[in-house]
Amino acid sequence: MASNKIQFRSIHELKDPALNNKLAQKEFQEEIPVEDFLGDAEQNGSSTSRRDFLKILGFSTAAVTLAACEAPVIKTIPYVVKPHDIIPGVPNYYASTYFDGFDFASVLVKTREGRPIKIDPNPAAGDLGTTNARAQASVLSLYDNDKVKQPKLDGKDETFDKVDSFVLKGLADASAAGKKIVLLSHSFPSPTFKKLFAEFKAKYPTAELVTYDAYPHSAALDAAQEVFGQRALPVYDLKGSELVVSFQADFLGDYNGASLETSYAAARKPGPNMLRHIQVEANMSLTGANADSRYRLKPSAVNKTLIEVYNAIVGGGTSDKTASEIAAELKAKGSKAVVFADGSKAAQVLAHLINQKLGSVAFTGKANFLKEFDKARYQEFLGWVNAGQVGVLIANNVDPIYSHPKGEDFKKSLSKVACVVAVADKKNEMYKAAKAVIPVANWLESWGDIEPQTGVYSLMQPTIQKIYKSRQIEESLLVWKNGKNNSANNYYDYLKGSAASILGGTSFNKALYNGITTSNNATALAYSGGNAAQALAELGNFKASELELVLYTKPSMGDGTQANNPWLQELPDPITRMSWDNYLTISTKDAEKFGIDNDLNARMQLDGSIVNLTVNGVTIKDVPVFIQPGQAEGSVGLALGYGKKDSGTTADTGVNAYPLFDGSNLAVSGVKIEKTGEDHEFAGIQLQNTLMGRYEIAKEVPLAEFINVPFDDEHKGWNKPLEYHTISGALPARKIDLWDAFDDTDGPHFNLSIDLNSCTGCGACIIACQAENNVPVVGKEEIRMSRDMYWLRIDRYYSSRQKVEVYEGLKEGMAVPELYGTAFGDGGALNHPADNPDVIFQPVMCQHCNHAPCETVCPVAATSHGKQGQNHMAYNRCIGTRYCANNCPYKVRRFNWFTYNLNDKFDFNMNNDLGRMVLNPDVVVRTRGVMEKCSMCIQETQATILAAKRENRKVTDTEFKNSCACAAACSTGAMTFGDMNDKESEVRELYSSNRRYYLLEEIGTKPNVFYHTKVRNRVEK
Repeated sequence: MASNKIQFRSIHELKDPALNNKLAQKEFQEEIPVEDFLGDAEQNGSSTSRRDFLKILGFSTAAVTLAACEAPVIKTIPYVVKPHDIIPGVPNYYASTYFDGFDFASVLVKTREGRPIKIDPNPAAGDLGTTNARAQASVLSLYDNDKVKQPKLDGKDETFDKVDSFVLKGLADASAAGKKIVLLSHSFPSPTFKKLFAEFKAKYPTAELVTYDAYPHSAALDAAQEVFGQRALPVYDLKGSELVVSFQADFLGDYNGASLETSYAAARKPGPNMLRHIQVEANMSLTGANADSRYRLKPSAVNKTLIEVYNAIVGGGTSDKTASEIAAELKAKGSKAVVFADGSKAAQVLAHLINQKLGSVAFTGKANFLKEFDKARYQEFLGWVNAGQVGVLIANNVDPIYSHPKGEDFKKSLSKVACVVAVADKKNEMYKAAKAVIPVANWLESWGDIEPQTGVYSLMQPTIQKIYKSRQIEESLLVWKNGKNNSANNYYDYLKGSAASILGGTSFNKALYNGITTSNNATALAYSGGNAAQALAELGNFKASELELVLYTKPSMGDGTQANNPWLQELPDPITRMSWDNYLTISTKDAEKFGIDNDLNARMQLDGSIVNLTVNGVTIKDVPVFIQPGQAEGSVGLALGYGKKDSGTTADTGVNAYPLFDGSNLAVSGVKIEKTGEDHEFAGIQLQNTLMGRYEIAKEVPLAEFINVPFDDEHKGWNKPLEYHTISGALPARKIDLWDAFDDTDGPHFNLSIDLNSCTGCGACIIACQAENNVPVVGKEEIRMSRDMYWLRIDRYYSSRQKVEVYEGLKEGMAVPELYGTAFGDGGALNHPADNPDVIFQPVMCQHCNHAPCETVCPVAATSHGKQGQNHMAYNRCIGTRYCANNCPYKVRRFNWFTYNLNDKFDFNMNNDLGRMVLNPDVVVRTRGVMEKCSMCIQETQATILAAKRENRKVTDTEFKNSCACAAACSTGAMTFGDMNDKESEVRELYSSNRRYYLLEEIGTKPNVFYHTKVRNRVEK
């Protein structure tokens, strides 16, 4: 049965029925003379072959390696005596721990000849081994050319010896004067670091360790301290839950110090016990976009609803209709339900108390130690500084001047500190305020340990020698504790000795090999308090206003730690599909009320109004405004982590929202906006890839229908197999060929399964693909020109539950853009589909069609089909006609308009020798005029096959599953890659699912990528 839901991708598609046709016409237009963007005209005009270019590339990488200041990375140059553990051309994998103060993951680091080039999840770590987009992109941050490259003293380059002498004198003077020595660090749950600092404090009794986080989770920690009696966040597991209700909590993002997407996806398997998800929020968050039922309310209304739900659960009852419905479902599910809340301490306290009342099984009793900020202690520290009681301040890669609302006051007070030392990676505000600067070592250059949660111990090891003259904070503490040139200053030895007491009978080398092991920390959380009356009063006292602001973090940028990473800046937001920006999100009705415009110009590029945003007397100027479907009326949203000054060429993007954040309350009232009269140019991804309005691109079905109605029912079937009507009668689509089929039963035949029910839209797969396949960053202007180079995109579709009038075209199973205008006119209807749409995320890459339209139109046979099911690209044959892209119905092919490497017009990582060290030598760097697209990571599948052939064995399904970068990076299991000819493979099992369908199956391309229908767990009204 064809769905009668309307699917749309933007408000503009609703307003303009002809939009898809316009976009299609613009897709391949020629623009301005390319000579203006070529960079080195002499090189581009030469007869240099691609083979010569690769020689130049190899030399440049070796050259920058040799130029590493402290010690060359010997493994990346030709060997006289080859290290026994390095085989040229064969990758090495090292288990390590990604931790930057904000994100944590147990990972495997892929290295080639001594260079880390890729981050993979560590399967031994389970949920703690999943990687988000930032973890995947962190390998590029290692090769950041804007980093501080050597120690500084009074702004001048200096040796470590001179800097250490300066610091040691400062420590001695402060100690003698009885002044405090403060180490200001981000959250750092390292047992060995804590042990080392205790020894440092034993030598300098006035030493104090103070934690500062830009995004501090202060409200969550305060609530945990009140309810559990311990300042540690609770660990949740949704695998046994059947209902989750979230009040402003983005628990698939950065809520509670760890994403819950792995257990969430496991609980969302379609069936009678499928997890139901209710979201109550103002912003359209990543979590809200995945909800079955979403209530859009401004923050003050969210608070009132939470209060009413709490009252209904504890027996007080409620007259609020929404709260009554939610409470009834919670009571019905009992212990199999869980409630999350965010935005303030009071909201989180009530959520904990509701879970206690329900006896929620999602609460594991384990403690998460990754967040350690204490607002009261930080305020005490500020008091010390203002009173002139601090003699030495050591800032460990934190910048309160940028990220604290009173940052400018803090900057002024630093003049009262005699010795300010910045352990920093960029020339930021703390760098400029310090007298001594020590470049901080990247996590890929460091030894360390982390205790992320109860009973877990994770080790960090360097996978490359230090590229520049950098040092991790632990090495500095050893020098300042023991004195210079002391034999005990080796942190590896210190770590190994310290770990012995934690590892017990496990050897250090075995723990290092696995990356993660058990610890003897048995901390357990239990409900022991919680002042409900106080929490209810605090929430009730939140003053409603005409406009209320919600601050949030994006999946790409987080708290801004990696703001200078171009992979993350270019990664489009999963909801808005905009890149290279943060912006004020506003509802369609509020936009009309305040005269805010978002318009497409003649080139189909989005332009939007700019406003000055004022919150409680603090004004942020020139904030672009994006009209966001699903935004609650009376609310606006703004992402943190942007607008970093002097932190690299890429980091100064967007506006800094931290001055509006007090560290605890994410929702703020008393908001005013004032139009400046100027317009902002957005760089959007979504509009450029049109699928021409074809119907049911992203399929969905209600759970009850999925369970009770046969998928192939003649009248009501929700996934009826496609049939063609021929002179011989109706025949299944897969049985009809335009050409004779090839025999693909000999050897592997690869397929990729994508489950729309599990895909949360997080974007980790996009960055993994970018890292694995040397996909270039093109910058905001090129994104705006619809020239992104991503091999994999995640299309975000909105859909409306509003019923529409059926007419002849719909009866035939086809929907056209004109239908939107017919149903909704100018969009002024009360229940406009943009008010509160459903959302579907659909990853789309080359479908590797068995009957590929691209192959038949290439005049030089640059694209052809392989026996293993992959559609190949021979870059050396391609002459750039773009016929293949024009003939591709999925719009997944990319054209190199310019040479993106070694080109000053694209000044990103590929334009400097250091940044190019991240390039994968197994994948050619494409040049101008060449078409490219997803290869199903053929370099990895072939390496896997060859390794098995050498060992005279069969390739295991797990090996193939990890051979495709996107599937390996997916923490929800939405993507499964494998061999269809292996009868035991998971992908073959998934192929037999009644939810399986093909994208645009009706055109007969016979793809090797198939999808699974999304199931929504709600009763359709």
